[in-house]
Amino acid sequence: MSAPLFLVESLPSDDVVTLDGPEGHHAATVQRLRTGEELLLADGRGGTATAVVTAVGRGTLTASVTTRRYVEPPDPRLVVVQGIAKGDRGELAVQAMTEVGADEIVPWAAERSVAQWRGDRGGRARERWVTTAREAAKQARRPWLPVVSGTAAAPDESTRLVAARITGAAAGFVLHEEAEPRLATVDLPTTGGIVLVVGPEGGVSPTELETLTSAGAVPVRLGTEVLRTSTAGVAALAVLSARLGRW
Repeated sequence: MSAPLFLVESLPSDDVVTLDGPEGHHAATVQRLRTGEELLLADGRGGTATAVVTAVGRGTLTASVTTRRYVEPPDPRLVVVQGIAKGDRGELAVQAMTEVGADEIVPWAAERSVAQWRGDRGGRARERWVTTAREAAKQARRPWLPVVSGTAAAPDESTRLVAARITGAAAGFVLHEEAEPRLATVDLPTTGGIVLVVGPEGGVSPTELETLTSAGAVPVRLGTEVLRTSTAGVAALAVLSARLGRW
């Protein structure tokens, strides 16, 4: 089994590091790492370090850094615009998409989104997505932490802003059950950003589809099956990851 990964604000400049706070608690108390075991540290911006535990305390541990490396950011960059879903389906989507390689996740206030992110509720909902992405990145041992766009005051994006993203990207695709082209066969760019739009439970409305295609997006389908909003994005990312040589 590969060494567990823990996220730090910045990688240690010295060869000895003390891991405390929430990550130290998780390492020492939850995972119960012991002296001599190996762990990974990552700053979420491509920097990683391998270390060996030398001492364990209550909610803290000390480790000796053995190797350091930097991983270049993925290119093309995969941006998923996820229609806001009801219940925990959005968080399930964020978790799975992070594990399979989404580089940015954009909460989208789609016409047919049942749940609406308004006021403080929206800020809290976005923060749950951020936390979910962080924990999923640790599970997947990702050196780059995916970005969850938005802020506490403006947690989601409108269709107009999503269209602007597509205009500025190398390619844009909208998952749509009535589309003819398949994601498995459409042309893909070799560099730049790829924006993938995933609708909410009710799908992408005709007005939204027109707006997005006018901005340059290509409607595509995965297969004959109609997937839930919580699984469509991860399935599409799997296709893209294989085609782009990430997998």
